[in-house]
Amino acid sequence: MNIELSNESGYVVDEEEIISVAQFTMRKMGLHPDCDLAISIVDEDRMSELHEEWMELKGPTDVLSFPMDEMRPHSPDPGIVGDIVLCPQFAEKQAKLTLAAELHLLTVHGVLHCLGYDHAEAQDERIMFDLQEAILHEWQAS
Repeated sequence: MNIELSNESGYVVDEEEIISVAQFTMRKMGLHPDCDLAISIVDEDRMSELHEEWMELKGPTDVLSFPMDEMRPHSPDPGIVGDIVLCPQFAEKQAKLTLAAELHLLTVHGVLHCLGYDHAEAQDERIMFDLQEAILHEWQAS
């Protein structure tokens, strides 16, 4: 699994851990080993620009996901999963534990969004959030 990560946020983050949790999530979701994912880590100003441009919402957010090849869990073929954009500056404000733990959670969340999961409805939210917690706990135990 090829993951390209760029950090333009000014924050020091453990890039290897973010890549590790993303790869683990992609494997758990049964994706082909030749799938690609891009992760960008940006500051609040850039996240605000992206949030307004793509979601028509003002201000920053913690994570944005941009699916590319309409990959779904257990897709048999390689493809581009998509792009995930993380904002540690915003995530730090909502972190329940540490910034690192919050970024790990947001990375799993972003991958799941790229694979078609959503949380607009209560039932979908339960499914997605239970899955992301299970993946995160399994990654932490590995």
